This record gives sequence, C-alpha cells and structure tokens, in this order.
Amino acid sequence: MIRTATRRVDEGVREIPQKVSPEDSSLKEFLEKVKARIVIMGVGGGGSNTITRLNAIGIDSVETVAVNTDAQHLLITTADRKLLIGRELCGGNGSGGDPHIGEEAARENADEIEEFLSGSDLLFIMAGLGGGTGTGASPVIAEIGKRVGAAVVSVVTLPFTAEGAKKREIAMKGLAKLASVSDTIVVVNNDKILEIAKELPLYQAFFISDEIVARAVKGVVELVMKPGLVNVDLADLRNVIESGGPAVLTFGESDGENRAMEAVDDALGNPLLDADISGGKAAIVNITSGPDFSLEEMQQIVETIVSSLDPNANVIWGARIDESLKGSVQVLLVVTGVASPTVEAALQGELREPFVERATRPKVEKAVKALPRVTERKTIPIAREVRERSDLGIDEL
Repeated sequence: MIRTATRRVDEGVREIPQKVSPEDSSLKEFLEKVKARIVIMGVGGGGSNTITRLNAIGIDSVETVAVNTDAQHLLITTADRKLLIGRELCGGNGSGGDPHIGEEAARENADEIEEFLSGSDLLFIMAGLGGGTGTGASPVIAEIGKRVGAAVVSVVTLPFTAEGAKKREIAMKGLAKLASVSDTIVVVNNDKILEIAKELPLYQAFFISDEIVARAVKGVVELVMKPGLVNVDLADLRNVIESGGPAVLTFGESDGENRAMEAVDDALGNPLLDADISGGKAAIVNITSGPDFSLEEMQQIVETIVSSLDPNANVIWGARIDESLKGSVQVLLVVTGVASPTVEAALQGELREPFVERATRPKVEKAVKALPRVTERKTIPIAREVRERSDLGIDEL
C-alpha cells in the first residue's frame, strides 16, 4: 500500500479534486467579515524609513502607516496611510529630538490614532529610539493599541555608540517605557550593523538593516494571512506574543545541499539580534518551501530549534508550500520570553530614573490644515465578535 501511494505521488497525482459545496458562498462571506486586520505603523524618521522599505519589497493584506511630527519627511515616505501628529505643538517641523515633545504630539492626536486603530487585531510599531518622535510617541501608540484590543509587537533600533551617551540614555529610557506597554518587544542594536556593513556606503548599510527587519515582519504577516499545509492562525500567534516580553523575530533561508540546517543557522545567525533564544518560553516556527521538501528536513528544523528553548516552552509550528521555492526553504522564527540584557538594563534604569515632565514647547500660532481623509479601506477586521462595517469608524478617517 505504501509503495502504491508513493508511486502515485511520484507520477504527479497530488492535486485534490475541487468541489463546490452549497456552504462555500456563506463561508467566504463569513471569512471576509472576520478577516484579520494587521497594521504596521512606523513612528518617527527611522520607523517611517522601515515602512518605505516594506512597501518596496511588497507586502499584502496589511495597512502600512507612517506617523511623524516632520511633515517634510512624511511627504517622501511611502505608505498606505500617513499621519502628521502634533500639528499645533510642532507645526510640522519635527520634535527637535525631544521625546517629551514626541509624547505630547502623540497625545494631541490620541483620539485620531485610537479611531484609526479601532478593530485592529495585530499592531506592529517600528521605531528608531534615541530621538524625539519615535522615542516619545511610540509608547503612547502602544498604549492605545492595547486599549483597542490589538496585540502589540514593537520592533525598535538603538542608536550607534558613536552617537554619544546622551542619545543612548534617551533610547534606553524610551525602550523601558515602550517595553512596559508592548506585548512583545524586539530590539535591533545599530552597532551590530557595523559587523555586516562596516565598509558599505551609509545608505546601503541602513538598507540592509531595514531589509532584514522588513522581511521578518513580512513573514509574520504571511504566516497569518496565507493558508498553509500545517496552518498557523492569528489565535496561535496571539497566544505566543501576548505578554511575551523580549523576543526574537528572525528569518532565514537556504538553497544549499543541507538547506534545512543552513536555513536555521541563517535565522539564528542574524547579526542584528539583540537576544538569544536559549530558554525561550514560547515560539512559532514556520517553514515555507517548495514541493520537494521532505518530512525529515522539517523534523531537523523543528528539533534543532526546540532543543534550544525552555523544556516546557509552548511551540507551534507550521508549513506552507510555495511552488516558486523549489530547491530552497525559508524559516520564520518568533520566540518570546527570551533573555535580553538590553531590555533588562533599560527596565532597571527606568526604575531608578523614570521619565519626568512633559513638553512645554509653545504651540504654533496657526494650525496646519488637516489632510484629507481616506475612504478606500473596505476590509472588515477580525474580532471577538463579528462587527458590521458601520461599526468600524475607518471610513470616517
């Protein structure tokens, strides 16, 4: 029997006959109503640059949003939506590197941010820490995201050591504040870019950093939005990331002779990682490969990763076949509850020296005219209950 089944597969009898059942139409309608709503929000200059990169590599089924106090930089950012915050406080001229100004700018537009995020299931916050807008506004946006029921994953970069102690101090205080209001936080240390791109032109070095982060985030989105052979859904993802704390989010691929282990090594060898998966409390391992990928290769990948985690870790794995990947394999790894010396140091420092007074910058005399509201979005998000289109408030933005 096994020999016969193997022969039939070798002969190409792999496709399952497609039949239309009377329930298919109503199922499609229901799926459209409960479709997950994922928002990726880049905050400040660094975060907005990552949003531009995400759109350059192509990402579907999500909304990319750029948020900034700098109108000029916002104009050149590529995103589905753009939000200029602190119009009256900053007048579109930026926050001057002051995180308190960035925080107040976000609070000025808190109602608008909450209205937009209402109905979101998963919110990614992308930001560079050490400046004003990304450092100050990101925690406010994270708080709003959690308030509307989204799982919040913050992916942030720390400044180069060469940028000085003051900027590092600002970044660490911002990291502590953001970590305390995010479900999961991923830290990328810019100093590690020097390890992989020391002699490259500046724009190419940051391009590589954005590319690595963007591809990992894209992998998580596709994990939820594209069905798999062994499926991982939004509930699985939320189960791992909610209250997950410091995390590793990484992506690896290989088309070599030992592609399974090479892809794992590529993921775990990511030079930008600021934490180790050893002792991780929960993980999602998702494998995307061509139709020639074997069960033994899958086992190698999962066993290698699981052996590094806490013995009682909650591990969810998935697999998806992509015909275009024949001969190669991609591994997406999300591990939460990891040890991150950087996050721990930031939290300890925050206990000793918390954020103090808020901004007192005078408001500009003349308010900037509001940008026209976009009414193109028609996707209805997932929720604990199915909501009607009129309940979302998106079309009124």
